[in-house]
Amino acid sequence: MSDGPLIVQSDKTLLLDVDHPNSTECRRAIAPFAELERSPEHIHTYRLTNLGLWNARAAGHDAENVIDTLIKYSRYAVPHSLLLDVAETMSRYGRLRLESNPVHGLVLITNDSAVLEEVIRAKKIAPLLGARIDKETVAVHPSQRGAIKQHLLRLGWPAEDFAGYVNGQAHPIDLNQEGWSIRQYQEHAAEGFWHGGSGVVVLPCGAGKTIVGAAAMSHAKATTLILVTNTVAARQWRDELLRRTTLNEDEIGEYSGAKKEIRPVTIATYQVMTKKKNGVYAHLDLFDSYDWGLIIYDEVHLLPAPIFRFTADIQSRRRLGLTATLVREDGMEGEVFSLIGPKRFDVPWKEIESQGYIAPAECIEIRATLSESERLAYATAEVEEKYRMCATTATKTKVVQALVEKHAEDQVLVIGQYITQLDELSEKLGVPVIKGETPVKEREELFAAFRSGELKCLVVSKVANFSVDLPDATIAIQVSGAFGSRQEEAQRLGRILRPKSDGRGATFYSIVSRDTVDQDFAQNRQRFLAEQGYSYKIIDADDVFQGKI
Repeated sequence: MSDGPLIVQSDKTLLLDVDHPNSTECRRAIAPFAELERSPEHIHTYRLTNLGLWNARAAGHDAENVIDTLIKYSRYAVPHSLLLDVAETMSRYGRLRLESNPVHGLVLITNDSAVLEEVIRAKKIAPLLGARIDKETVAVHPSQRGAIKQHLLRLGWPAEDFAGYVNGQAHPIDLNQEGWSIRQYQEHAAEGFWHGGSGVVVLPCGAGKTIVGAAAMSHAKATTLILVTNTVAARQWRDELLRRTTLNEDEIGEYSGAKKEIRPVTIATYQVMTKKKNGVYAHLDLFDSYDWGLIIYDEVHLLPAPIFRFTADIQSRRRLGLTATLVREDGMEGEVFSLIGPKRFDVPWKEIESQGYIAPAECIEIRATLSESERLAYATAEVEEKYRMCATTATKTKVVQALVEKHAEDQVLVIGQYITQLDELSEKLGVPVIKGETPVKEREELFAAFRSGELKCLVVSKVANFSVDLPDATIAIQVSGAFGSRQEEAQRLGRILRPKSDGRGATFYSIVSRDTVDQDFAQNRQRFLAEQGYSYKIIDADDVFQGKI
């Protein structure tokens, strides 16, 4: 027994003593298989989940590695029941395998016939299966490859998919490394994905996920479909591919509300893909009919449900998911795991920061007290209205004004959820606002003016949460958000993490109303970033007004 930083408990919680000299080393060691739940000042709580353990198993960590890590860092004896549980849970992954049989086509195969007997009797799985071939093998309808993986995961028997991929239509694509070179971790990420066949690459915002996508395309050398969150992101992907690869303008098409181009490399928005016409997803069928060699999902944690369905149908294509945070508040991470693939590459944010590839950031939570009339209105408001009321308080507007004044020489982004609040801030600060109804052309012009430094401050709605490249933004001020969303918090911090031309750090302010649900949501929002090693300094709004920061 060592004097380690970790206390391992039989209910699968891990308590990490952050003041221990080995806590950072321990945090890195447990990150592949443990999920952060709470992160107050001294003791952080992690949890072992089945999905976390299976993800670790898919990434090449076996039960022995995990158990050794827990024993190595544990302060007390690790409960024997938990060690057995870890070993049993991880052994479930891969007990069933999907393979391609030269005679029978797609088959589900096992080396444990009792497991096969169990799953073929499951109500939802039986219709997906064909004839029983022998004691250890059963045929699977090829069109049900995705659906069976989903159902097996829910049953607790995640299948490993070795059935291979169609190559798709060949198309020459290479990286063009003139004036730049691919970073080592980007290369490792692309290779990790390619050898695994399909899966998710997790990298911090600003660490060059697009280049990982381009490197994967150079491996595939085939027609590629790229799915992105909005038209601005589509244009940025296009510009980046033209800059980083041998592709020319005629080879890249945009498929969005504005354009309908299908080219060897096609960039489509989730929005257009999930649009219904006469009750049918017309665009999904269109894409299914093309012979893609690779499908890339940008911001994969945001996948809408219809895209999950589409993805379930195209399991024969290689699929690459890119994200900064593989967390979903709806708990649908399992769908990403079964349909896109397991996590193939992950790297802690602070590690990338220490290498100088993303800017160091300071996170500050500013607590504002509601006025008497606001407190009374909040106390008597309906439950569904409470968050809006405390998120859009007048005190927050005053704090924003004081911060923008303080950072008059910096590039400042003011980010929020509620349009009326953003319109008011735009008016009071005398700066433009970008929201859902802002035309794409105007958005691009405003972002360009901000990048060039002509515009020092910009108010943005959640349309700027994703895939917006603003390299010199150094200050982000968050006034409201989508309730307790961890991925949104990470995305917003990511807007200011691109390395600065002068090497400066970034500051992320989050303004929170004291003694309200806003404060509760803020705690949840911060969990993911706390796991990545960021800590929030809490200050009072009065300190801002008095110029103490």
